Amino acid sequence: MSYEIRAAREKDVESIFELIQALAEYEKLTHLVTGSADSLREHLFGDRKFIEALVAEVDDKVVGFALFFPNYSTFLTKPGIYLEDLFVLRQYRRQGIGKGLLSYLINLALERGAGRLEWSVLNWNRSAIDFYKSMGADVLEEWRICRILTDNEQ
Repeated sequence: MSYEIRAAREKDVESIFELIQALAEYEKLTHLVTGSADSLREHLFGDRKFIEALVAEVDDKVVGFALFFPNYSTFLTKPGIYLEDLFVLRQYRRQGIGKGLLSYLINLALERGAGRLEWSVLNWNRSAIDFYKSMGADVLEEWRICRILTDNEQ
């Protein structure tokens, strides 16, 4: 199967949001999806861009995405990239698309002089952990995510 990976375009927003909903379903977290395609569009393509996205297409259908944004390492004193989500529809998995998305993002990080590319993975998602390790990622067992919810979150 051939696929194309490219930067997201505004016409992709609805498809990306549908993939976000599919990701939430896969992670059994649909109750946490309170955002909208309109908010996603504003954050991707509005006057102030907060995020970027890549999409994977097969036969002109968006079947996967990676959503990311800049971060910074004080220890390295370098910018980095934080990968918020990487997802490929089930029927398109194990065909190199996830690897293609992550490889594209690794190359983008190198081009931008990023000190590192980071992301989180759920501890029960063994297939994702194994995939990330196969791509050369270190899973940092000693680190935990901390979060404070704002009034805008449920």
